[in-house]
Amino acid sequence: MTREPLTKKELEEIKKILVEMKKKITGEIRRLTEDNISKSQKEASGEISSYTYHMADMASASFDRDFAFSLASNEQELLYMIDEALSKIESGEYGICESCGVRIPKRRLKAIPYARYCVKCQEEEEKRIKRERK
Repeated sequence: MTREPLTKKELEEIKKILVEMKKKITGEIRRLTEDNISKSQKEASGEISSYTYHMADMASASFDRDFAFSLASNEQELLYMIDEALSKIESGEYGICESCGVRIPKRRLKAIPYARYCVKCQEEEEKRIKRERK
């Protein structure tokens, strides 16, 4: 099954979407990082030490901090995939499955502009990751 390559106009539209996604995610990572640094500095400086902390409060604060770092890590991974997609647009390799080398359907790229694999290979990759986690 031969798939048509993306037109120049389609590539420009996808590039614009990726750049917007990158800006949004970069801002979110910055916000999460700044919030956590601010909270950590307050804790270290003793600003909040005058309050009586219950063990549950400390656990909740620790959970919130860990959760925020986890979100930032996930966002960082997405940012990497977006950067890779933008690089591939520039090099002319965008829209080619990294596993099997076939063109990724336009519909998939429009839905997930940073997609690295065709649907079949993505499913295989997810199964492989799931097996490794066991």
